[in-house]
Amino acid sequence: MSVKTVPLGTSGLQVPNVVLGLMRIADMSDEDVRTLWSTARDAGITFIDHADVYGRELHRCERRWADAVPMSPSERDAVTVQTKCGIVPDGPYFDFSYEHIVESVNGSLEALRTDRIDVLLLHRPDALVEPDEVARAFDELHEAGKVRAFGVSNHTPGQVELLKRSVRQPLVANQLQLSITHAPLVAQGVASNMQDLDQSISRDAGTLDYCRLNDITVQAWSPFQAGFFTGVFLGNPEFPELNAVIDRLAAQYDVPPLAIATAWITRHPAGMQVVLGTTNPERVAAAARGSDLPLTRAEWYELFRAAGYTVP
Repeated sequence: MSVKTVPLGTSGLQVPNVVLGLMRIADMSDEDVRTLWSTARDAGITFIDHADVYGRELHRCERRWADAVPMSPSERDAVTVQTKCGIVPDGPYFDFSYEHIVESVNGSLEALRTDRIDVLLLHRPDALVEPDEVARAFDELHEAGKVRAFGVSNHTPGQVELLKRSVRQPLVANQLQLSITHAPLVAQGVASNMQDLDQSISRDAGTLDYCRLNDITVQAWSPFQAGFFTGVFLGNPEFPELNAVIDRLAAQYDVPPLAIATAWITRHPAGMQVVLGTTNPERVAAAARGSDLPLTRAEWYELFRAAGYTVP
């Protein structure tokens, strides 16, 4: 089995629609990290997601990865390496200054023991962003061959447009929280124009539609979380109706429940990527089985309703 691939925005890269997120590997042994990686590779997952702030100190998880999985040049060429910058843990606060972006990327290159970052994302919006500073950093990093493609995370359409006024490179990805139970990205549009329904209120200015209109690939983080790091919804007694539907569909398609939760995202025509945060190889393999699962419209909407959303 190999996961489905999708275009990464306008980068020219064709990438797996399931991504191995590595924010929790700081305390894993080399052997456990290698087992996690080999399981992902066996499923066709060749895209890894890092950030400079993952781990107890800066670049901790990036360094842990490079220690456990040293790569030959040909092995490195077969993997898409993504990392993020912009969060300053002391505070915390956000920093999109030229100096911080360049310093972060150089630190990531050293920690990862590689000569290039394939995709660099700005991690969370910086209210004090100066787009010309970002553009200067991106130009320097791109021209030096240190970063191939650029994107953002948790950004609204207006924030992306502000960056695009100065940044010359296309912004190819926007990493956003999305799961069946945390789905304002899609839920508001379904219930648009319904007075007195909280779901109908737009909180993100149509981010999903904006990304589709501008060829920006949405990367779904926390795909199994009920809310903002509040625990998973799978097997959670607080979501009995949803889990009953998931379990029934899992039996019907002969896949693990994780595959159904993954498929709810990959079934969407936006061609999204699902960023896994688990360190359990069995869960990685299970989730990958939802990469190209052909949920029907009726099944997709049934899961949506079972999660508590209104379908008028």
